[in-house]
Amino acid sequence: MLTETTPHPSADSPDHQSTVAELSHDFRLANGRLARRLRQEKVDNELSAGQFSALGALFVQGPLTLRALSDHERVTPPSMSRTVNALVEAGLVHRAGSLEDGRKLELTATEAGLALMRETRKRRDAWLAQRVLALSDEQRRVLSDATAIMRELADS
Repeated sequence: MLTETTPHPSADSPDHQSTVAELSHDFRLANGRLARRLRQEKVDNELSAGQFSALGALFVQGPLTLRALSDHERVTPPSMSRTVNALVEAGLVHRAGSLEDGRKLELTATEAGLALMRETRKRRDAWLAQRVLALSDEQRRVLSDATAIMRELADS
């Protein structure tokens, strides 16, 4: 069993043994830097990070109610309502009564919203693919394993 003091080889220096706390800290910083760098690879627009994330959820998940989108994004419904209002005003999201329950509003990405997400995904994937191509086969295997672990952490 791992404890906070259990040593782990450091990615920066194989001779240095990191604690779980050091590994966690280094991972968080590296993950944050990569996420910020990938966010730079987007279509020029005025969307906030929260607006872009909500639009991305609709792009991936399809139509959602405000509650479902709030839950997915882990924000309160009033906060998501402000985000959605801005996206509707920008012409990126459409709000309509649900076919299953007319009392609920269903949110869908418009064609403009879908196009923005497709182009951004294309740019980000291209940027990252170029960097992954430069890795050795062993580094790609490690990255593949790390990707599965990151999914597990994100879903916990």
